[in-house]
Amino acid sequence: MVSTPFKVASIGLGWWSDVLAEAVGRSNGGIEITSCFTRSPDKREKFSKKFDCRNASSLEEILDDPSIDGIINTTPNHAHLETTRAAAKAGKHVFLDKPIANNISDAKAITKVCKEEGIILSVGYQRRRESHFRWIKSNIDSGNFGTLVQAEANISRDREGKFELDHWRYTAEGMPGGVMLQIGLHYVDVLMMLLGPIKYVSGMASQLVLPGDNPDVGTLLMQHENGAISSLSTSYASASEYYLFNIYGKKMSAYYNLFDGLRALKQGDKNQMSVENSEVDTILEQLNEWANAYKNKCLIEVGGESATNSLAVVLAGIKSVKDKRQVEVAEIINSS
Repeated sequence: MVSTPFKVASIGLGWWSDVLAEAVGRSNGGIEITSCFTRSPDKREKFSKKFDCRNASSLEEILDDPSIDGIINTTPNHAHLETTRAAAKAGKHVFLDKPIANNISDAKAITKVCKEEGIILSVGYQRRRESHFRWIKSNIDSGNFGTLVQAEANISRDREGKFELDHWRYTAEGMPGGVMLQIGLHYVDVLMMLLGPIKYVSGMASQLVLPGDNPDVGTLLMQHENGAISSLSTSYASASEYYLFNIYGKKMSAYYNLFDGLRALKQGDKNQMSVENSEVDTILEQLNEWANAYKNKCLIEVGGESATNSLAVVLAGIKSVKDKRQVEVAEIINSS
């Protein structure tokens, strides 16, 4: 917990900005939202009243305010470079919603400017902080899984009718790769955390339910640098929200899904064991990490480089769908 409030402003006031602001409200005064800005006056007014902060008339007003330490940036993906660069140049630390950008060139530019300006950049990958993934990571690090050989994951939601028809999330320009980029990226990050860097990607995608020109279902098949194979299925067109993550090692495997929780099975055993895990306020935990990194010079888990690498995996999957071939992640990283 920081000793004095880490004062921040929220920009790009969509529904996710409210989720983050509510998490800030649970920080017991460690973080304080003091201002907000988006182009819509009505959205600014609504947010400022809900979260008791100033209603800035421009982004420049926020960036020129010396009392503001950081920016919570939930602008659309294509605006991440422009807004983050402006914040960094103004000396404001940045919590940036994932993905870091829509392309590798922008992602590298964001990472570079934050590094050059001494800015702490935290990219919003809170899923890795869920207690079942922490338990799996701890047991991998302890050697209890042995050689990791395979993993399979699914992250699905029903997004029909959730956004206006011309929303940027429905367009290939605003959100390339559709569901694979916007929510699949979370589990790409988890897969890389647990099984290590990804080398090759093959992808398949379809548009079946949602409007626009973007895939609403997609699957990535990936080979990690250590030889392990993982698969990830994503959907914005399913009947309900669902999460599944199974990971297989030579000495132990673990199985997680939204409804049954986490179970594990050791080599030679016939009966799985249930693993009790407590609820974690993952979003608050990451925001606190960002604030503590500013106050105490601590490291953060997911910064620009890590976020760029996970983005490259999804972009490799998108290119695989387009080219109908396996794509090496290094090809994407080196293409900008």
